[in-house]
This record gives sequence, structure tokens and C-alpha cells, in this order.
Amino acid sequence: MNTREQLNLTQVCVSLQGKRIVEDFNLTVNRGDIGCLVGPSGCGKTTLLRTIAGFEHPDSGTIELNGQVIADAEHSTSPESRNVGMVFQDLALFPHLNVRKNIAFGMREKQKKEKDERVDELLDLVNMAEYANSLPHELSGGQQQRVALIRAMAPRPDLLLLDEPFSSQDTELRVQLAHEVRDILKRDQITAILVTHDQHEAFAIADRIGVVCHGRLRQWDAAFDLYHRPADRFVADFIGEGVFICGNTIDHRNIQTELGMIEGELSMQFESGTQIDLLVRPDDIIHDDDSPTKGTVIAKDFRGAGHLYTLRMPGSTRLLCLAPSHHDHQVGESIGVRLRLDHLVIFER
Repeated sequence: MNTREQLNLTQVCVSLQGKRIVEDFNLTVNRGDIGCLVGPSGCGKTTLLRTIAGFEHPDSGTIELNGQVIADAEHSTSPESRNVGMVFQDLALFPHLNVRKNIAFGMREKQKKEKDERVDELLDLVNMAEYANSLPHELSGGQQQRVALIRAMAPRPDLLLLDEPFSSQDTELRVQLAHEVRDILKRDQITAILVTHDQHEAFAIADRIGVVCHGRLRQWDAAFDLYHRPADRFVADFIGEGVFICGNTIDHRNIQTELGMIEGELSMQFESGTQIDLLVRPDDIIHDDDSPTKGTVIAKDFRGAGHLYTLRMPGSTRLLCLAPSHHDHQVGESIGVRLRLDHLVIFER
């Protein structure tokens, strides 16, 4: 085993009530890294997390932590013996215990002096020392989130699992909390896996992100590569925003589309004349009043710093265009656009 590897899943399959939920799952998380699993509801993310924690058991495959097998088809180490911490969706803080006692709860076997020092360290880490004697209901949602996190971190687990921990917060706070949690985990050198359905959370917190569909891991990569180099069409569709436009390959660098000839380095090699779909992101479309290529605005989404326009092109293709907010066009208006594709992502139709 590579000494940097903290968690290894090899061909893990999990069934619940006779139905296969997780299929041939392979995953490696390095020591000190933060991984994240994203995917549509019901794709198996939470089941996989619960299997790593020990609450579910694999039908086949192996789960290794620190080079030791903690679960396979024959045996499964009990959850309390895995040294794996977990932060649940509902946070599960004890309402009758103050913040200090909530954090200390998971360190029952430690000496009082050691517990007190660790609690003080963690309260300082999240700037909440002044709330040590507060009850959970006296805290804001974000503060409760931090307490739940450091309570799980208190025993210094080998691995920390977070199951949609920010889902009860509003969108803006979720991303802010994700940044804060990343800083906290990195400072305490905790290895973690987060499950979320929110890509912005994943981008804010994770070193590597896994896209899951129907219980299978489709791609495990950095956010940049998921966005710009998706492994398959599902990942391309799921991550970020974009549309596919039709085209035909002319050679290894040129594609003929209804928007004209597009030149660039193809993400995959295709024979000349292959019918393909080309992924076009909103940031690939530049709003340019002087461009001869025009599109009709059929929808607009104001996002503060910019507008996301949905455009219908002359050949009926729809494109998304992200333009600065001072370019305020109305539905039905015709605007000029040009393509700026630095990297071509294409799939055979």
C-alpha cells in the first residue's frame, strides 16, 4: 500500500433489501485529502458512506483503512472499532448539553485534562471559545454546524464522513461553510469524505470529486478536470452548465458545426466524418456586438455580476451565454456572439 493512501475501496458492491445500490466501486483517498461524492438523488452516495462507516455491509469487494481490511463479504469491523467519525444531516447535537460537553462526548475514554485541552483547541480553531457554555438552541445554524464538525473531529478519527451536512442551510451560507470546513479540516490534518448534491459545495471543499450514477463511480478527479475533461457524457451533463451542439469531424483538429468550422485539439480521436456532439459551456460563448453570428434571447437569468442568457441560434440550436450584467438584453432581442473554445470536449453521437 502507498503510505499516502488512507482509504481504499476495491470493487465494492452493496445491496439493500435485495436491490443492488452500489456497483463495482473503486476509490482511493490520500491521507489529509478531502474527497467528495456528488450525483443525483438515489444514486448510492449515502449508502456508500454508511458502508464505509460500518452501518451497511458490502456484498463483495474490500474496504481498507490505513492498509487494514475493515470490511469485505466475509466480515465487517464494527462502526465503533473503525476510528471513523461521522457528521449527519441533522447534526444530532445533544440539546441538553452545552457546547463544551457536546464536543467532549466522543472522548469518554480520555483523561479530563486531555479532553479539556482538545476541546479548547477545537473551540479556538473555529473561533467559538466564547460559546463553550451555550446550549445548541442558542446558536445559529452555522455555529451548530461547526460544533457538530469539531465534535466528530475531537477523537482524532482516521477518517471523517460528512453526509450532506450543509443541506439545511441556504445556498450562500452552504458555500461559505464549505470553505470554512475545508480550512478547519486542513488545519487539523483530517482526512474526510463529503456527500452532497450541490456542486458548488463540492468545488469549495474538495481536493477530488467523484461523480456517481446508478451506484457506479463515473469519474474521480479534481474539479477543473471534471469540468474541462469529463470522462463521459453523463459527467459532462452533470457537472456545470452547458449544451451539446451537433457536428462532424473533418480531421483531428476541425469540426464542422452549424455555428461554423471549429478548430482545436480534440479531447478524443475520431475518424474523419464522424457525427459528434460538442460540449459548449456558457463561458465558451463570448457576447460580442460586432460578431456576425447572432442568437435570439429566449430566456435570461440575472446573477448579480452577470446574466446567463439562453439563446436560440439560426439553426434552432440553443446555447448558454454568460455576459457581464451591464449587457442587459431583453427576451426576443438578437445579440452577437462568438465561440472561444480553448479545449474541445466531444462525444460520438
